[in-house]
Amino acid sequence: MPKNLNIKKEYLLIAGSVLLLLVCYRFSFSHTVDAWKLRRQLQQKIAQAGDLTYQPGYLERKDNNLNHIIARFKIDTATMRSNMITTIALQAEKLNVRLSRVPVQPSPAPDDKYIIQRLDFEGDFFSLCKLLQQLQATDGTGLIRAVDFVSGKVVGGNTETKVLGMRVFVAIIK
Repeated sequence: MPKNLNIKKEYLLIAGSVLLLLVCYRFSFSHTVDAWKLRRQLQQKIAQAGDLTYQPGYLERKDNNLNHIIARFKIDTATMRSNMITTIALQAEKLNVRLSRVPVQPSPAPDDKYIIQRLDFEGDFFSLCKLLQQLQATDGTGLIRAVDFVSGKVVGGNTETKVLGMRVFVAIIK
């Protein structure tokens, strides 16, 4: 039958070339074009990932961590003194530590965003250290900013006794 068709070899060459071009495009050129598009998309993502302001997941995790930290040390200033001192006094009593002094006015802070409260305790060294650890672990009592251990003498009747004291400065976020 192909002998009966009177087709020039030039037309067969052109048709074969077009058919070969279509097959090549289907199997290799289309994959090359797709790979080129994917490369361009990945390069854009890399450029955006280098910019920290474009990483919403990272910024969201960072914001959640900061909010958790602030919530740990944030106290309502209206009821701050009574709640905080009650909580700390109960912890101190369990460890045989005495809350000896709480100044009436908190220390002035250089910033209006937080308050510094001073608390004085008396007891033995190990109990004071345990209390300090509990104060750090307890939410709602503030952030321990500084600690001073003070040794002193108490005169009672004819005897003098040595007393170990601890001054704790607690920063509270308003």
